[in-house]
Amino acid sequence: MSRGGHFLERAARARVFGGTPMGRYLRINEAVWARLPPKIRTLRPVESYGRLLHALVLAHGRREMFHGTFFFRNRPELELICRLAVQRGTTGEQVKLAVVGCSNGAEVYSIGWTIRSAHPSLNLLVNAVDISPEVIQSARDGVYPLGVDRLVREAVLARVTPEEMDRMFEVAGGVARIRPWLKEGIAWHQADAADPRLAVSLGLQDIVIANRLLCHLEPAVADRVLRAIARLVAPGGYLFVSGVDLDVRMAVAESLRWSPVLESMRELHEGDISLRLGWPTKYWGLEPFDAKRSDWQRRYASVFQVA
Repeated sequence: MSRGGHFLERAARARVFGGTPMGRYLRINEAVWARLPPKIRTLRPVESYGRLLHALVLAHGRREMFHGTFFFRNRPELELICRLAVQRGTTGEQVKLAVVGCSNGAEVYSIGWTIRSAHPSLNLLVNAVDISPEVIQSARDGVYPLGVDRLVREAVLARVTPEEMDRMFEVAGGVARIRPWLKEGIAWHQADAADPRLAVSLGLQDIVIANRLLCHLEPAVADRVLRAIARLVAPGGYLFVSGVDLDVRMAVAESLRWSPVLESMRELHEGDISLRLGWPTKYWGLEPFDAKRSDWQRRYASVFQVA
């Protein structure tokens, strides 16, 4: 850890009269930041302060596993997954795609819909993995309330268009049920992403999606789990990993010599509005894209080709 990192850690742990001054400082900053006009937030000095604030949040904040998700959460990302799946399937062989940390299935069905509605003849097998038996069962059932989903505490259908609602779901009695054809070719697995046996049980995958999962883990744990997930990717295959501490992702990518996919990089980085709105006051918030950094291609790539 750098000298600055040690300072942030000591400051985060400091306690005065049984309380944490840093905690109060961050709460005040969160309230102030929420009231800043968007144009002010993009000013260079304000954005620089936001980066410092986010570093303090990462050092101070307690992380917890959270299953919150939406259908069609990042549309540029879905479009790239579709293009890469089609490229891998041009020979007619089966395309194997794994979603690690699949939550209640919203991301899985969004991916399946995007690919199958555009390329219905593609031979696609999706392996969906989550550690929680409750969310795996919910995903397998494919039944979602029209309001807030109790399990993930989000209105998961909020970003679905009327046309998508009509073609993907059977709506009745206040719930939306995934149509049977969209469930075909999906295998659901309750498993730990860090389990080294996962690659053996699933086999190597052409595309692995591990989004918005690792940000809830402490950096050292996230590093270890990301390396384990990477073992699932077939040589020359692709790994999607957004929603992770950027320093962790960049360090692992450099260590394992992954090649960043530059196509639509900025659109993918900015495609999940939830992560962007969480910065800088939430530990899972995503910092603004900064093309002036010398390492911007490695730092902001969320898709990699694995050698």
